Amino acid sequence: MDSSGKYNAAKLALELVKDGMVLGIGSGSTVEVFLNLLGDKIREEGLEIYGIPSSYQSYFAAIRNGVEIVDLVEFEPDLCIDGADQVDAKLNCIKGGGGAMTREKIVAKASRKVVIIVDESKLVEKLSMPVPVEVLPFAYGYAVKRLKEKAKDVRLREGKGKVGPVITDNGNFILDCDFGVLEDEKVEEMEGRTKLVSGVVENGIFPKKIVDAVIAGSQSSARFL
Repeated sequence: MDSSGKYNAAKLALELVKDGMVLGIGSGSTVEVFLNLLGDKIREEGLEIYGIPSSYQSYFAAIRNGVEIVDLVEFEPDLCIDGADQVDAKLNCIKGGGGAMTREKIVAKASRKVVIIVDESKLVEKLSMPVPVEVLPFAYGYAVKRLKEKAKDVRLREGKGKVGPVITDNGNFILDCDFGVLEDEKVEEMEGRTKLVSGVVENGIFPKKIVDAVIAGSQSSARFL
């Protein structure tokens, strides 16, 4: 994948950031590019930017780039910048490839405005990738049985460089659930139905109603969708 698409999307998103803002900070490689650019802007212009990170990855990247870390007890984010693994034609998203979807969704819903930044390769007509579902370890067996009633396939996400399952920042497991193609009218319904399973903490379906804009970057430019 050409990283210039991520760079151009992040660069356009940077224009939305103003001095004194509280940012909700998502996770992933495109957000890290954004934070690196933001760090340059902070140093060059002497800005004060506050941030509420959604993962340890974004926490460390934000600190490294001069963002002052705050929390949701103190502040409501003015703007949330986050990435996505798929974005459909209606701006529904699937997130959670990096396993941070629970905190990402909390930060997004707490923010006044949510902007998703992606390389244009993440754009699809309809959502179709497996949906990450965060589940309490105690509920793993039960949740798998219930989710298999809705999904074509349910797989426990295994670690890389570590034996056993991926553990989220919240200490939970991730189940990747193949629900097939999600038509626009079914996206919000599937998000809600999945969360009704006892032991499920959250899932990676981000319906269009919580997304204000998407910025898609290409090799040469970026645009708002």
